[in-house]
Amino acid sequence: MSATLAAGLGGMSSATITSAGLAVGLALLAAEHVTWWRGATASGGGGKKGAPAEGGAKARDPQALIPFWFGVAFGTLAVACPAGLLGAGAGVLRWGGNGIGGTVMSWMTGQSAPTVATGSAPSLDGYGALVVTALVIVLWLLRAKFGKATKGKWKKGVFVGVLIAIGTGIFAMVGNLVVPGANEIGAWALDGLIHGNLGSML
Repeated sequence: MSATLAAGLGGMSSATITSAGLAVGLALLAAEHVTWWRGATASGGGGKKGAPAEGGAKARDPQALIPFWFGVAFGTLAVACPAGLLGAGAGVLRWGGNGIGGTVMSWMTGQSAPTVATGSAPSLDGYGALVVTALVIVLWLLRAKFGKATKGKWKKGVFVGVLIAIGTGIFAMVGNLVVPGANEIGAWALDGLIHGNLGSML
């Protein structure tokens, strides 16, 4: 499936991100991958600074990034919610990221942060809302099954997702894959499970 690099303005949820908020998202994204590259594992822990972490997992194992990138996807879905707790929560996180980044930028450079995007990921439709609702319930029910380090990586990914899920450029690929994918999965499941078109599910 090819990803469109710019979402159409008519089908986008409204949100504002500043260059400072984007800088926060990029910094967290870079730090997570540098840590992974240097040998950190999803199980957390580690020896001396710069040494590979303990816990049995292989250094640079792509699976160690799954909680983080799942969080990025979830944050993108939250931004795509036109309202509700997830949509409002994404707005609060963006406000916080913009504020933190703006303060650091002002202190470090003396410059104010301009707005770089007011559009975000394609909007979630009713089918996608079904998927997100089910996902939230599953995460809530299984919350005790995830380790502290995994939860931390997921939360960091959510924060990054709401900050970098902007409407144009290379980061639009994330939104244009995740949100339409959720919409399509919801439509596919509803058609097969509710309307009895089981052939469409095979």
